[in-house]
Amino acid sequence: MGVLNVTPDSFFDGGCYFDHEAAIAHGREMTAEGADIIDVGGESTRPGAEPVPEDEELRRVLPVVEALVGEVRVSIDTMKPAVAAAACQRGATLVNDVANHSARVAAEAGVGLIVVHMRGTPKIMQEDPRYDDVVGEVFGALDAAAADARQAGVREVYVDPGIGFGKTVQHNLQLLRSLPELVARGVPVLVGTSRKSFLGRLAAPPGVDPLPPGDRLEGSLATAVWAMVAGATIVRVHDVAVTVRAARLVGGSEPAGSGATCGAAAGAGR
Repeated sequence: MGVLNVTPDSFFDGGCYFDHEAAIAHGREMTAEGADIIDVGGESTRPGAEPVPEDEELRRVLPVVEALVGEVRVSIDTMKPAVAAAACQRGATLVNDVANHSARVAAEAGVGLIVVHMRGTPKIMQEDPRYDDVVGEVFGALDAAAADARQAGVREVYVDPGIGFGKTVQHNLQLLRSLPELVARGVPVLVGTSRKSFLGRLAAPPGVDPLPPGDRLEGSLATAVWAMVAGATIVRVHDVAVTVRAARLVGGSEPAGSGATCGAAAGAGR
């Protein structure tokens, strides 16, 4: 899944693809590099991000969704059911909602849904997140959210442990270490670690400030490969070409289809 942020303030590429034509061109570039899904978002969910008005989010994403539909599978990354519904009306077939508000929309549209674990909201989620048992609490919440989505009528459901969404570095590592357990629960898993701040903290030498987003590619690749080996169906990434090559190495052969899905590479169902 290639990340396409049509925003001025996303943590890594904010402003790079805020122009519609630039966003569409980048979506096509990631498709050519092997992305199976392009995840179009018009509101940043970085820590501390401010909400975007609904009409502005629609203005940002709908022209991009319309342009890419028919060329690649398009996902809409939004916390607003109305934005999800409008994008699905224009051809998006997957809803990626970190707030888990869009099950009814996905069911009515007959599209897939990614349910995500997030503690709080993007604005406050990194203010001292605490858990008694991060793995048990996150995986249990995902089980419940997936069950609710199926009960609402969604037939294609994925779960995302929400790396970086209300978690410390150690929480993120515990969740990544336990990915095989989440995969074994039977619902296809999406993992998104690309360029996130915990990678900058882990990779920086002792006593040195965390590495900036532009210097986190190695950590992004390492954690994407781990997710594939653990059985994740989808990895959500900014750097498509190199991650596709990594997927082919993990799988040991050229996956079927236009790109390299983790399901094909790591043997997980899709």
